[in-house]
Amino acid sequence: MDQRLFFPATERNREPIGDLLERMLPARGVVLELASGSGEHAVAFQQRFPGLRWQASDPNPDHRASINSWIRHAGLDHVMPHALELDVEQRPWSLPSHVTDDLKTMVCINLLHISPPTCTEALLMEACERLPEDGLLIIYGPFCRNGRQTSASNAAFDVSLRQRNPLWGLRDLQWIDSLLGPLPMDTIGCHEMPANNNTLVLKRS
Repeated sequence: MDQRLFFPATERNREPIGDLLERMLPARGVVLELASGSGEHAVAFQQRFPGLRWQASDPNPDHRASINSWIRHAGLDHVMPHALELDVEQRPWSLPSHVTDDLKTMVCINLLHISPPTCTEALLMEACERLPEDGLLIIYGPFCRNGRQTSASNAAFDVSLRQRNPLWGLRDLQWIDSLLGPLPMDTIGCHEMPANNNTLVLKRS
């Protein structure tokens, strides 16, 4: 049964995200993707980076079914594990040994603005506990800076998100920096991406 979901934003942004990941990902090891959604990114990146094992995850059973269907459709069953049931906000995370034993990088795409602030806090704390020294947490999405939106479209998007759920909204990069203060993790890059998005790169120290 084909349970694949198709998210239009995935097709638009996977190439620029992949181009940036190509400069940052290690040659070997496990990449844990949080909130993988449809699974389109996960499968595309597993194909693009065959030396890595891309572990997708999502709390939504329909999303996990889509991820696993995409894995089958791409013929990656022998390479790529099935999606993990993982809610970023629910700590501590329960991760299998095949992830924890060789985890090198975490990737999070378009999650922070459609989750409460506590989800961002949990993501940073778990990344600090799970990643090895010099491991990367790579976060893609729309952000604001110093309390201001970076474009009119982002400002309108933020309003629409908060109307849907008061706990949602674009996260401020300076707020994330403040969360990192007591944690063994540093910001090493913030890259501008198409459509007024950014990729924030954090390193475990």
